[in-house]
Amino acid sequence: MSDLGNRQDLDLEALRRSIADGGSHTVPATPVELNPFAKQIADQFRDNNYSPTMLIGQFRLFELASLLAIGLLACYLQPVPADSHFLTRFVVTAVGATLTVLFLQLADTYLIPSIRAARRNAGRVLAAWAMGFILTYLGVSIAEGVLYPVGAATIWFLCGCTFLLGERLLTAYAIRHWARNGVMERRAVIVGGGEPAKQFIRALEQQPDNDIRICGIFDDRGSDRSPSVVAGYPKLGTFAELVEFARLARIDMLIIALPASAEARILQLLRKLWVLPVDIRLAAHANRLRFRPRSYSHVGSVPMFDIFDKPIRDWDSVAKRAFDIVFTLIAIVLLWPIMLAAAIAVKTTSEGPILFRQNRHGFNNETIKVLKFRSMYTNMSDQTAVKAVTKGDPRVTPVGRFLRKSSIDELPQLFNVLKGELSLVGPRPHAVHAQTGERKYVDVIESYFARHRVKPGVTGWAQVKGLRGELDSDEKIRARTQHDLDYIENWSLLFDLKILFLTPISLFNTDNAY
Repeated sequence: MSDLGNRQDLDLEALRRSIADGGSHTVPATPVELNPFAKQIADQFRDNNYSPTMLIGQFRLFELASLLAIGLLACYLQPVPADSHFLTRFVVTAVGATLTVLFLQLADTYLIPSIRAARRNAGRVLAAWAMGFILTYLGVSIAEGVLYPVGAATIWFLCGCTFLLGERLLTAYAIRHWARNGVMERRAVIVGGGEPAKQFIRALEQQPDNDIRICGIFDDRGSDRSPSVVAGYPKLGTFAELVEFARLARIDMLIIALPASAEARILQLLRKLWVLPVDIRLAAHANRLRFRPRSYSHVGSVPMFDIFDKPIRDWDSVAKRAFDIVFTLIAIVLLWPIMLAAAIAVKTTSEGPILFRQNRHGFNNETIKVLKFRSMYTNMSDQTAVKAVTKGDPRVTPVGRFLRKSSIDELPQLFNVLKGELSLVGPRPHAVHAQTGERKYVDVIESYFARHRVKPGVTGWAQVKGLRGELDSDEKIRARTQHDLDYIENWSLLFDLKILFLTPISLFNTDNAY
């Protein structure tokens, strides 16, 4: 057994760094086009699915808000003491609703299997509601006298019971419907066929709370060692085709089902796959891997070793999106005079449209059209960006030169943020065909596409650290990519806020902005 399987105190961060750094200076293989069968399967999964984590979070908030509204309505329907202020009643009702949600959480009723089995768990739901209600009512009665009359309390309790039972029955029906239609699931691909994959799939299918939908299997080996169908799932192609399939099919998880003794093969795969915005797991049900307990996740009783997690996921993505919308609207309100002046200057000083639309790499390597104020003469504009703008470039108009140095030409991208194509902060999007000399960026650093595991941004960590403008050397590409990857690994809303406020200061450095 190799070190990968023998070390109980494996440094997971060191493993990740070795995977990320191992291919930094190698030339990647030419992208492989999917075979027709795999492309047909991928097209079936193009629609977005619904995260179970997001559903449970929204479900908690909905029950909390509903119990609060029912309690306030009960107070409105029944007379309350004249000296009882609305704010006091609101706080008391909110405490009762919050306690109920906490008791529901402790009773494990916010798990997908529990929500699906609404009838079987009705007793636990009612018990949690009764405990939350009684503790709140007794506490208020002892401290303040009878704040809620008996009539109002009775209405609140009975309506709360009816609501919790009714909405959970409807939610259980909805979840079963979504599961049948593939809306709420984690889409997974098995990496590696043969007996290990078969054992893992069989173990997974026996779990009652399994939310993983296997979309297919990829393996390089021939049919003698890896049959075309494993446990009822087709082999869709080779490892070389897997990255493209995962992007097209919007895969959530890659599960590597190879023997632990194949350490070299596993590490080679990880260096290719970690650039994808997915969870990467190593099936650990049938081998003797022994890592730290926190390194594992489970589907039922089936263990998987967590190698990489999708960055900025679930509620983090909601928080980041809210951050983007709020600060983008503020920026538009503050900067609209500058944008209007720039638009007038572009229109009156050279022929052509005010805005320039360019194809750039977005999230998951998808192509998006990014907006800019036009800074070049129309007949010399370069949609492909194969030839980078250089100092004194004759293609750039006098107004465009000022707009580019001050980064005012990037301001229309605020509307890309509102559309959801960009984030306010993130790795800067590069043109699809951008390159340095005769080489594309990915030919310089293999981990380049790992930048696209999150939405690109109007500003980013690399930009505020002085890495703006022309990428005319391998060192600049590597440095910018490394800063982008550092941002992804260390993301937080506070980090975004820091970058946002450092951006105006960084604009004073115009050395590489042409």
